Amino acid sequence: MPGSRATHAARQRVLTVRPHLLNSVVVPLAGIAIAAYLLGSIPTGYLLYRIFRRQDIRSFGSGNIGATNVLRAGGKGLGLATFALDVLKGCTAVWLGSYLASHWMPSLPLRTAGAFAALCAVLGHMFPIWLRFRGGKGVATGFGVFLAVSPWAALSAFGIFLIALMLSRYVSVSSILAAFSFPIFAWLLVTGPRPPFFFVAGALVSLLIIVKHHQNIRRLIAGTESRIGAPKPA
Repeated sequence: MPGSRATHAARQRVLTVRPHLLNSVVVPLAGIAIAAYLLGSIPTGYLLYRIFRRQDIRSFGSGNIGATNVLRAGGKGLGLATFALDVLKGCTAVWLGSYLASHWMPSLPLRTAGAFAALCAVLGHMFPIWLRFRGGKGVATGFGVFLAVSPWAALSAFGIFLIALMLSRYVSVSSILAAFSFPIFAWLLVTGPRPPFFFVAGALVSLLIIVKHHQNIRRLIAGTESRIGAPKPA
């Protein structure tokens, strides 16, 4: 019957489209997500402190594995090294995601691919599988991914960080303000193709960084947050 033939043909088209969609979209996106997440999840602060101090950085200060806590517990050298490596892994994750997308999904805009990899890398830093999903706050890694996806917006946000740090001497306040400012600078400064997901991912990364500072916000309200240069409590 004609109706049965049309139904059978429609089913065959669906069965043909599903494997194509899986191979051309789902698998490449999953590959980019896994690669960016694993790269972002490398706990550089934890590893550096283990190697050079033979101790667990999570046992000191705020218990965070990020550059600020490493700086306070291990000195300027380890703190700067942690910051630099976290920035580098953020940049590398975006470049890797864009490279993989150019080979696996050439129709996907590179800015969209880079933004997707950026989000996955920051999630990896914040929730690393190696440390039972208890990672850092994503400031340095976030700066790294921002630097890769929109250099001028990232540098502008870093300028906000420096100004806020000089005025307040609170790293947490400076980080929150810089994270908040990035999507605004990206909207104002990005030229060329402006895929919607690029801005969505930037806003999500900024929001994640701010939410990760919830304990700092509580200490700021309570007046117990540490300032840079302030003497350590006895």
